[in-house]
Amino acid sequence: MNIKFLNVALGLALTATALSASAQKKYTEGVVNFSTNMRGQAVDAKGYFRSDSSAFAFTAGPASIKILTDADGKSMAILVDVPVANIKKAAIATPDEVDQAMADMPNFTFAPGTETKQISGFNCKKVVATDAKTKKTYDIWITNDVEVPLTGIAKYYRSIGGFPVQYTSFSQGQSTEVTVKSISDEKVPAGTFGIPADFEKISLDDLKAMSGGR
Repeated sequence: MNIKFLNVALGLALTATALSASAQKKYTEGVVNFSTNMRGQAVDAKGYFRSDSSAFAFTAGPASIKILTDADGKSMAILVDVPVANIKKAAIATPDEVDQAMADMPNFTFAPGTETKQISGFNCKKVVATDAKTKKTYDIWITNDVEVPLTGIAKYYRSIGGFPVQYTSFSQGQSTEVTVKSISDEKVPAGTFGIPADFEKISLDDLKAMSGGR
């Protein structure tokens, strides 16, 4: 698993708590299905949410990966399960590592547009986001069909004026496009937000070394 691939996943995890609501209804827990692309590979992922926690889950080859974060994005753990290699690792980020990841995020200003379209059943409008650091612009499609608390939206999209449905996610120099496909209020399976006892706890640096990154 290339570390750049992992960086993209981390960026998605830090925005996953943005997906904590559905049309015309607030939920205390549920599941979001969305599609993205990681290093040229189409990926279908799930975002599990509760008022105090979120989990981002996907598969990469033989590995099942789950990234756990709290509602405020102050803690993070990456669980990697590769049955064929008998690997079960849980990499725990330090508070400084989480803070650094957030500090590396874009600093956006937003310009609402007039274009509208439906995406995955949501009525969306386009907002142009400009990063003050790089001056790059991004077309972000948001909806007001859902009501999401600011604490549940990625820091760099909190003042965008709606819930991002089709957007760009960022982490450590990597970016990827994300589209929300559906949101449901199904009950989150027990243990989703915990680290199983049979997982070895390691550091993020240990995981990067395993992944061949620096």
